[in-house]
Amino acid sequence: MALWTVHGDGRITDSETVAPQERLSWPLTIGFGVQHLVAMFGATVLVPTVTGLPVATTLLFSGLGTLLFLVITKNRVPSYLGSSFAFVAPLVAAREQGTAAQLGGVVAAGLLVIVVGIAVKALGVRLLESVMPPVVSGAVVIIIGLNLSHQATSNFAAQPLLAALTTVVILLAGVLGRGLLFRFSILVGFVAIWIGGVLFGAVPDAKFADLRDAAWVGLPKLYQPELRPSVVLLMLPVVIVLVAEVVGHVKAVAALTGRNLDGSAGDAIIANGLSTALSGLGGGVGTTTYSENIGVMAVTRVYSTAAFAFAGVFAAALAFSPKAIALFGTIPPGVLGGCTLVLYGLIVLIGVRIWMDRGVDLANPANAMVGGAALVAGVGDLTIEIGDLQMGGLVWGSLLVVILHPVMRWLRAARRT
Repeated sequence: MALWTVHGDGRITDSETVAPQERLSWPLTIGFGVQHLVAMFGATVLVPTVTGLPVATTLLFSGLGTLLFLVITKNRVPSYLGSSFAFVAPLVAAREQGTAAQLGGVVAAGLLVIVVGIAVKALGVRLLESVMPPVVSGAVVIIIGLNLSHQATSNFAAQPLLAALTTVVILLAGVLGRGLLFRFSILVGFVAIWIGGVLFGAVPDAKFADLRDAAWVGLPKLYQPELRPSVVLLMLPVVIVLVAEVVGHVKAVAALTGRNLDGSAGDAIIANGLSTALSGLGGGVGTTTYSENIGVMAVTRVYSTAAFAFAGVFAAALAFSPKAIALFGTIPPGVLGGCTLVLYGLIVLIGVRIWMDRGVDLANPANAMVGGAALVAGVGDLTIEIGDLQMGGLVWGSLLVVILHPVMRWLRAARRT
């Protein structure tokens, strides 16, 4: 049996959507895969750079993790698994204990996520709905988009002209374009302004020197993890964030495709846990479902998992080419800023759509007050240090809404009875 059925004649019109288990012609599928690769690359490379873990190794396990995710979810949940920003704070805090200790924390986080996924799969949708009802899952999606917005605006401000041109080209192609121009609006704006930025000197000479000196082929560095209780404890908040991100992703894809994917949430959590543990065993950063790629799907309305499979294979292959990684290093920050300004905004609106489609009552104090506090914590990037661990707004916002909302809802119901 074929993994994907061909959508129509392999082409697509402006009004059509492509389902997760469908694919277009292979040239078009590869094109959409490249667009997803472009969307995820900057963030996936940034996390290991900040935490001191190898970029190529992280890229390798990011691609392999994506393929593993698609297999475990049976091609029902289109997603790319990239480096999770939730790992930045604990990995930086554990950096002095060495790479092996950092990776041990990643492995532990992955194993704990697997346990949560097994519980969700065993107990079913009732557990999911009780812990993460629409008000919570929608809030998590909004928090992810708004918290990441700081990256977009920071890159935008670094090179405002390039960023503005990228945004304008993407908007013109996405709003006014027809056919393939509309479907590839992100890729068109990204590549066009990237080339323009290179031609007009927006890339430092040092980047070209790195590109010139990089080898064409090289093996990623592999490391062995070491479990240390002090580092494992740092990862506990990350587990909650990873589960919230995965469930939020499943809900977002369900809202986009019009399908009920609650039955796949357990598989998705298990798959992300396995991907994270595998990455930690080899020397990479923990993974999560990527919000940037949700934005691409929202623009293109192409949900084919075949495109994500190609992106995963291509990412794993790039890990064996230092020159290819150096080439992506020449992407001007302004291009990334203009691109993500659009993508992160779409993520926020998908969270709002979850609230609207499920009729979330914002007049309910438990929904309004807890959700509002969580959004402000996430958007304002609330950062608090606990010992050696510094946790930011993505962690606190997710913790607030995931933990406090069911507690407040139960207290309100208890008071009524």
